[in-house]
Amino acid sequence: MSKVAIMTDSTAYIPEHIRNEKNIVMIPLNVIFGNESYKEEVELNKNDFYEMVGKGGALPKTSQPSIGELADTLERLSKDYDEAIMITLSSGISGTYQSALSAADMVEGINFHVFDSEISCAPQAFYTYKAVDMAKEGANATEIMEKLNSIKERGISAYFVVDDLNHLHRGGRMNAAQLLVGNLLQIKPVLHFQDKRIVPFEKIRTKKKAIARIHQLMEQSVKPDESFKVSVINAQREEEAKEIAADIQGRYPSADVSVDYFGPVIGTHLGEGSIGITWMKE
Repeated sequence: MSKVAIMTDSTAYIPEHIRNEKNIVMIPLNVIFGNESYKEEVELNKNDFYEMVGKGGALPKTSQPSIGELADTLERLSKDYDEAIMITLSSGISGTYQSALSAADMVEGINFHVFDSEISCAPQAFYTYKAVDMAKEGANATEIMEKLNSIKERGISAYFVVDDLNHLHRGGRMNAAQLLVGNLLQIKPVLHFQDKRIVPFEKIRTKKKAIARIHQLMEQSVKPDESFKVSVINAQREEEAKEIAADIQGRYPSADVSVDYFGPVIGTHLGEGSIGITWMKE
């Protein structure tokens, strides 16, 4: 029977205790403030990150893991495993997927598969947990990859409400005129992943209405008695996220609802105060 190692990158934001418990190998992305580079979730946690960003100035840059680091990890895993699968954030917003493919060519003795989640954060974690469960039940890497691809074909829904337009402006995603008008009208952009990238979905006035719009999209997608996974993701708004999660649980008693967070790399794209709601049908 094949032994399969499950890997993901730091943007799945799987807490350390769960990674240890489920034996998930995490490869960190890098966050660069000026000349200082930090490994996300290892050398830089979300609280320190948002504090640093809150001081203003240019937003940090982010970069994928080095091919060497990925190859070293595979080399180490090859001593105990026959196969490995790495679930990466979307190849449309990071070169991590490409780096992993390059590392695959450098290591012998382990059969390495790379899965482009085409998304990030909690949905990326959904895929990772599925892979872990299947590996535990004795599935081989090919079977796991087939299952992950079939979940991807059915689709995972994910919508993000951006709270702070200044952040989009600092990140170069909005010009000064749009910023001024947006702030005056209390515009809260709703973003989603399309063709592997984070793009605008709708512009809605007030955060409350934006969250209500996402509830409406969920209602169109799932039945009240259906069992499915939901995550409410937040950038330093845990209490708000818990309230939204409790509301969703009340509407969908069979749903498996969790509260998760946007860490440094995705927080660089979205900014503090952002809320994401994402769901996946099994």
